[in-house]
Amino acid sequence: MRLPRTISAIFTAAGLLLQAAAPLMAQQTGQAGTNEARIQVTSELVLVNVVAHDRKGNLVRDLKKGDFTLFEDGKKQEISTFDFENVDELRTAEATVSGMSGAVLKAGMKAAPSLDAGGRRLILLFFDFSAMDPEQIDRSVDAAKKFVGTKMQPADLMALVSLATNMRVDLDFTDDKTKLTAALSAYSSGQGQGFDNGSTGSAEGAAETSGAFSADDTDFNTFNADRKLLALQSLMQALGKLPQKKSLIYFSNGISQSGADNQSALRATTAAAVKANVSIYSLDIRGLQAFPPGGEAQSASLHGQSAYSGAAVLNDLNGNAASQETLATLSSDTGGKAFFDSNDFSGVFSQVQKDSSAYYVLGFTSNNPLKDGRFRRLKVQVNRADLKLDFRAGYYAGRDFEHLNRADREQQLEDELDAQLPRVDVPLYAGAAYFRQDDAHYYLAVSLVIPGSQIPFVTEKEKDSATIDIIGEALGGGKLRVGQLRDTVKLAVESTRQVRRKNVQYNTGFVLAPGSYHLKFVVRENQSGRMGSFETDVQIPDLRKTPLKMSSVVLSSLRAPVTNKKNGANPLIRDQMELVPNITHVFAPDQHLYLQYEVYDAAKGKNPGANGHHGGQNGTAQDVPAAKPQKDSIRVFTSIEFLQGATKIYESKPVVANEVTAPDRKAVIFQMDLPLEELKPGLYLCQVNVIDDLAGSFSFPRFPVLIRTAVPSKAAD
Repeated sequence: MRLPRTISAIFTAAGLLLQAAAPLMAQQTGQAGTNEARIQVTSELVLVNVVAHDRKGNLVRDLKKGDFTLFEDGKKQEISTFDFENVDELRTAEATVSGMSGAVLKAGMKAAPSLDAGGRRLILLFFDFSAMDPEQIDRSVDAAKKFVGTKMQPADLMALVSLATNMRVDLDFTDDKTKLTAALSAYSSGQGQGFDNGSTGSAEGAAETSGAFSADDTDFNTFNADRKLLALQSLMQALGKLPQKKSLIYFSNGISQSGADNQSALRATTAAAVKANVSIYSLDIRGLQAFPPGGEAQSASLHGQSAYSGAAVLNDLNGNAASQETLATLSSDTGGKAFFDSNDFSGVFSQVQKDSSAYYVLGFTSNNPLKDGRFRRLKVQVNRADLKLDFRAGYYAGRDFEHLNRADREQQLEDELDAQLPRVDVPLYAGAAYFRQDDAHYYLAVSLVIPGSQIPFVTEKEKDSATIDIIGEALGGGKLRVGQLRDTVKLAVESTRQVRRKNVQYNTGFVLAPGSYHLKFVVRENQSGRMGSFETDVQIPDLRKTPLKMSSVVLSSLRAPVTNKKNGANPLIRDQMELVPNITHVFAPDQHLYLQYEVYDAAKGKNPGANGHHGGQNGTAQDVPAAKPQKDSIRVFTSIEFLQGATKIYESKPVVANEVTAPDRKAVIFQMDLPLEELKPGLYLCQVNVIDDLAGSFSFPRFPVLIRTAVPSKAAD
């Protein structure tokens, strides 16, 4: 559970902050997480596969780099890499490789593939059973089994993936015909029921079902098409781990698009395929269809007059063409081919083998620097007039942060939250402190700090402004998400230089049970799209097992007013004032050191001398009116010491609490205020002394504190 944020952005003084951040996190949370940073490298190389045939249809294998000329949107491009892949060499070699297999699809996108596919033909059979009829499933499986049994070559490595109620990798890449045949035989004709496209709300021309009305399944149809396209897209991301050309044979009975959502998913799928060097060969498993005016024999008679006016046949033809159009787009935009209106399915396998036997790979870096995500058309020419070239029509350019839409920006944050290695473009550090709500729940206060110099401000209406996106999560046991955070903070100040000399601090919190948790936060500044992340492990103790039940100690140099009246469970907010944690423990001599901590379930006893004393000028247990001592009261002492080595430099006056400050939480709240003007600049060890006099229990937590040398103020430029 995540509580509402209590403050959007607070500017705090900076100085020697990064040096103290790492040990401070370990001090506050009890366990510091260390991660290796990720260096992001963006490759701008575009690969184009070219197959060359002569007038007789034979493959041409003797072309050189200088024979090709490549254009992007009509502008000539310099070919920087050139390679010729001749898969047929393996087939004609004396030593034939057999029994080869490896983990590519099942390894996951983050793992390296355990397959050396050099010189092999990679073919993936993707069976979209989600809307197939039983006889269509049988036809597609039989066609694949026939190819494996009679036409599969030694150079072929094949994998099987199916989509029914969910997508499943049935067999990873292998050249073992026995395994392939067994996996294909395991497919049943009942796997594809339940995801057929529904009606659009009109009974005219629809089959008679004896229903009272015809449901409008337009939204479901949109989702169904997106589901198929997203399944293809996820496959592309897995196949992208292999540098070779891949061929995907898509067994489908069509994809019907409806609306801009499907167009966006189609565009993302083709872009992912081009990036992964995958050519899609679409096969309409429905084969050659006939559309009788009254409907097919297995369907009920039609409503209305469509069967007599020819409208029913026209609708069927239009629907069939629309469902094939998506398949044709997938194939043409990825350099593959589409096979429609034929009951002979062997052509697609022959075409894949032919296109993958010998091909040229041209690589270039576009001279168009814009990353606008637009489609760029490709044209390849050769200096021989008697040749025919096959290559894909173009590709979608990458998109930078400026050209991402809202959905893509949200997905970028989610992807970064799931990433294994942290981003370091924007420095980010954090601190955490726990406070008990009851025996089973604790408030974990979290503070995120971003150096103001990392935020590029823009001038708008004579003010500098910027926004920061923040996303985070708390994982229990390292796996289960028990808390989450998503927020956008808008910053606006009068002076850019003032902000760049300070830090931007964001405070939030989670309500959690005692235990071990893994916290991760990602921030993104929305001018350039740079991102940073921070993650660590924290431990919330079960205070029922400790003699002195005490919260974390929060050190601060700032109390800020809070305008939001809904403060939730945040114990750092009292009387509309929030204690802003200083997670670096770096202070200036002219500042005050504020400390807040709590003691729970203090021992009670007869204490006739209790007078509600709350300390003097240097410290207070709680700034509330003193109540009359009860018959059974408490007696908790506290004081603050500053040490350098074994020498005590300073000790505050002792403060004694005789009553429970927060009865609902059985807590005694201590809020100490120490001026630092008497301390010389330097590094100190701050010790908090807490003694429960009646119970005979005590605690002496310590924290490093740096008092920096005062910086003389400079006149603004």
